[in-house]
Amino acid sequence: MDDKDTQPQSERSERETPSSQTPEGAASGALVEPPEGAVARLETDLAQLKDRYLRLAAEYDNFRKRMQKERTELWQRAQTDLIQRFVDAIDDLTRFAHVDPAQTDARTMHEGVDMVERKFLKQLEAVGVTRVDQAGVPFDPKLHDAVTTGPTDDPAKDDTVGAVLQPGYQLAGMLIRPARVVVLKWQGEADERGRQRAPQGESR
Repeated sequence: MDDKDTQPQSERSERETPSSQTPEGAASGALVEPPEGAVARLETDLAQLKDRYLRLAAEYDNFRKRMQKERTELWQRAQTDLIQRFVDAIDDLTRFAHVDPAQTDARTMHEGVDMVERKFLKQLEAVGVTRVDQAGVPFDPKLHDAVTTGPTDDPAKDDTVGAVLQPGYQLAGMLIRPARVVVLKWQGEADERGRQRAPQGESR
């Protein structure tokens, strides 16, 4: 009989199962990163993320400044284009403002001012500005400013614009200034009640 067979069972089992005494990481074959290495790696990752954040922040700031500059330049070009549309009419108005009344009759002055007005209105229409100056249309508080009211004997004209005292203006559907108007009010019912009360007063 071999000596190996005569060895106690407990001794053989202790030699055959050494894994219970080894670390778990070593038994699985996984590499355990030393704490110093983990800290260095995390510090490197943090530095890279911080650098990336600073670069993105700088790019966004440059983008914001560029967009602001482009908007300013676009607004200035729009203002310049608008002024160029009116300089001719302004020059005409200046010439008429400095004419000698003794050498210019009223008809010529009237025709000159009318020409300047038409020039202004033409340029306003060219940039999308429309006038709110129609009489006879229903009163609209979104477009009209009721300065006063006036009577009307036609019930169909109740709450309509009787006269435009000052025109209003719109730009692409946006109200710039409301039109100041006179609103017509039908007094028919009140007049009828007054006529019905009149005979009663006369009978007294």
